[in-house]
Amino acid sequence: MILRRSCKQVAALLIAREDRALPLAERVALRFHLAACNACPLFERQLSTLRNALGRWRHYTGDD
Repeated sequence: MILRRSCKQVAALLIAREDRALPLAERVALRFHLAACNACPLFERQLSTLRNALGRWRHYTGDD
């Protein structure tokens, strides 16, 4: 099935999504997988945490 992705493929899509917009087919496949998998949503949250932390660090001035 074209919408079926492995956890390894989904991890690559989640990382790629940070840099570029995903095509519709990849976004749909990602949603299906995230709805059915227990581990990949955790990885998605970890990426989000890293993105937020790096964003704050990037704007940190140390003047607290």
